[in-house]
Amino acid sequence: MSHNQTFREHDFSQQSLQDSIFENCHFYHCDFSRADLRDAKFINCQFIETGDSIGCQFNYADLRDASFKQCKLGMANFQGANGFGAEFRECDLQGASFLKTSFVNHISQQSYFCSVYITGCNLSYSNFERQCIEKCDLFENRWNGANLQLASFKGSDLSRGEFSADSWQQFDMQYCDLTYCELYGLDPRRVNLNGVKICDWQQEQLLESLGIVVLPS
Repeated sequence: MSHNQTFREHDFSQQSLQDSIFENCHFYHCDFSRADLRDAKFINCQFIETGDSIGCQFNYADLRDASFKQCKLGMANFQGANGFGAEFRECDLQGASFLKTSFVNHISQQSYFCSVYITGCNLSYSNFERQCIEKCDLFENRWNGANLQLASFKGSDLSRGEFSADSWQQFDMQYCDLTYCELYGLDPRRVNLNGVKICDWQQEQLLESLGIVVLPS
C-alpha cells in the first residue's frame, strides 16, 4: 500500500499493479499504458498537476474492477482500456477520453452486458463518443460539454445528472432514469424517450419545448 507518494514522469507501462492500493498519491505525467491494474484501488489521488493540459495515460490498460475514489483525473486518456467493472466515484474527469474504452462483456456476437460505476463525477468536456454503457450506474454526474455522439446509455441510471442543452440528441437514452435532471433543451419530437423515467415536475420542462404552457391546477 502506498501513501502520500509523488510519482513524476514515472513509467508504469506494462507493469502489474494488480490489487495495489494508492492513497493520497500524486501521479504527474505518468504512463500506465497496457499496465495490469485489475482490482487496484486509488483513493484521493491526483493524476494531473494544476494548470497542466495533459493528464496521465491509461491507453489499453487492464482496468477491470479497478477503483478510483475522489481522484483528480482531468485530461486522462483511457483509450482502448478494458474498464469492465471499474468504478469512478466522486472523481474529477474533466476532459478525460474514454474513446474505445470497453465496458462490455460479450457472451456471443449478439449477446453482451456492460458494467461500470461512474457516479458523482465531473465529466465536463470528456469524450464518450460511440461508447456503450448500458444498464449501469451513471448518476449525479456533470456532463456539460461532453462528447456523447452516438453513445448508448440505454437503461442506465442518469438521475440527478447535469447535461448541456445540446447533449440530448447525441446519445441513446431509451429506458434511462432521468429523474431530477434539468431537461431544458430536450425536445421529445427529436429524441426517442421510450421507457424513460422522469418526475412529475419535469413534465413541464418537456412540454415547454413543444410550446405547451402548463398551468397549476
